[in-house]
Amino acid sequence: MLVEALAALAAAGGSAVVQAAGTDAWAGFRQAVAGWFGRGDGRQERAELERLERTVTALQTADPAQAERARISQEASWQARIEAALENLDEEERGRAADQLRALLARHVPEVRVTAGPGGVATGGGMDIHAEEGSIAAGVIHGGASIGPPPAADPPMGRADRHAPARSPARHPTPCADQEVFPPAITVSPSAGPARSSFTPRHVPR
Repeated sequence: MLVEALAALAAAGGSAVVQAAGTDAWAGFRQAVAGWFGRGDGRQERAELERLERTVTALQTADPAQAERARISQEASWQARIEAALENLDEEERGRAADQLRALLARHVPEVRVTAGPGGVATGGGMDIHAEEGSIAAGVIHGGASIGPPPAADPPMGRADRHAPARSPARHPTPCADQEVFPPAITVSPSAGPARSSFTPRHVPR
């Protein structure tokens, strides 16, 4: 397995092949790439030239709806080929081959024009995107974006009876402000036996 630096180099090589395909820089770039793979083997170099031409054909004939997928597929394919080529070398040869590939990319990649589709971002070098103090940073945003305070949290949910309205305590009836209460009236009946009292509140308007 390649170390991270060499894996990144292989990824850059695969991307460079796709970017350069069909451009004015392609003729010199493909010859350099084929020579890097061949390493003095003419037969291997010719085989790589044929593969590179098939890459151009695949990218140029891809349906517009599948163009991005074709680019990704070709980048991954060439990245894998570069990784395999480096892994097949011993440590000393691998170091020399890596230096040669870096020089090759530095010489040819700057000549490649970098483009992006609608709504995309293109950069020929590194790109740093970051946000500070509550701002928003992004390469591409589809749709709206806004910054505001977070919404208030919903109250904790409990048992239904905890949220039932409280009942007012029972109250005993009290006389109205304009009602007077008289002492019990005494009713005497000779035939009914002892006297009995009855309480009858009388309402006297004021």
